[in-house]
Amino acid sequence: MGKLEQVAHSYLHKAFQLEKNGKKDEALKNYKIAANMIKKALELEPDHPLKNVYLEYLDHINNKIKLLQSDMMPEPIGGEEEEIELQSKPKVKWEDVVGLEEAKRAIEEAIIFPTKRPDLFPLGWPRGILLFGPPGCGKTMLAAAIASEIDGEFIYVDAATIMSKWLGEAEKNVAKIFKKAREIAKEGRPVVIFIDEVDSLLGTYSNEVGGEVRARNQFLKEMDGLQDKGERYFVYVIAATNKPWKLDEGFIRRFEKRIYIPLPDEEARRRLIEKTLARLNHNGIDVEELVRLTEGYSSADIVAILRDAHMITVRELFKETGGIGDPRPITMEDVKAALKRRKPSVKPETVKMYEEWAKKHGAY
Repeated sequence: MGKLEQVAHSYLHKAFQLEKNGKKDEALKNYKIAANMIKKALELEPDHPLKNVYLEYLDHINNKIKLLQSDMMPEPIGGEEEEIELQSKPKVKWEDVVGLEEAKRAIEEAIIFPTKRPDLFPLGWPRGILLFGPPGCGKTMLAAAIASEIDGEFIYVDAATIMSKWLGEAEKNVAKIFKKAREIAKEGRPVVIFIDEVDSLLGTYSNEVGGEVRARNQFLKEMDGLQDKGERYFVYVIAATNKPWKLDEGFIRRFEKRIYIPLPDEEARRRLIEKTLARLNHNGIDVEELVRLTEGYSSADIVAILRDAHMITVRELFKETGGIGDPRPITMEDVKAALKRRKPSVKPETVKMYEEWAKKHGAY
């Protein structure tokens, strides 16, 4: 796919320039050729790990083609002036994160304390934190809570952010993200760059293409720049992954803190169940029995079980009254019925893989 990507990029670059110069017919031809190159690449490698990203970008190009054909002309895609967008400030508070006490302690020491009292850290502090573990256990919520706790800006990054709009120029987009973060931090505001599913963007694959390699190399370069001891601004990179074994050693070394976010333990399940039930009308729910029954379930699984139980009562309401009135309280029977239909999303053997990786690479 690498060769075809390069060809597609050359035609896209030519199309950008032609469009800027008002040569719509010629730009349209080049956009169409680029789209065909990407289609061909996807046909040759249907199982590529970034298939969805390229499909999204292909849709973007096809929309551009339609706009050109109808003479509706927005700014050229991928233009140099496109800005990195900041996410709205997360509304998740530190106390909203249930359990994960060991992870929260490590994050307090690595981010929150240095931000509030940098004078107490003459040797500096970690700028990179890797959160790894099963899906649905709170990695994204934890990152959002950090940004809220330090009253900082939050930049959310995923593979689509990097790859889909700047096909062939991914490394430039990585540089823009870090440049934006440094600019904000130099004004006195902390910045959290959160990279979700980092393995899909910066992991190593046997069939990776040029854009992915360049993006990874640029990212490592930017991470090294954050460790400059002469700079005292607050830019933190928090990466989350469900597949830490996909990350190479060079990437892992850049993250001083590597924190395992496991399935919720008994106490975390109890607190999560009580917190979720507080938002529902229920009667006769045996919390301790539910804690026992949900062993091996992720936090997201547990919330989904209670949502499914509530839906049973909503379904009944619509069947009986057409949606008039309020649903009855959910009962333990409803919860057990929901449990029967929803198995744990994480297999025990997968949990063992996380635990083994934590033994080898974990750093709190």
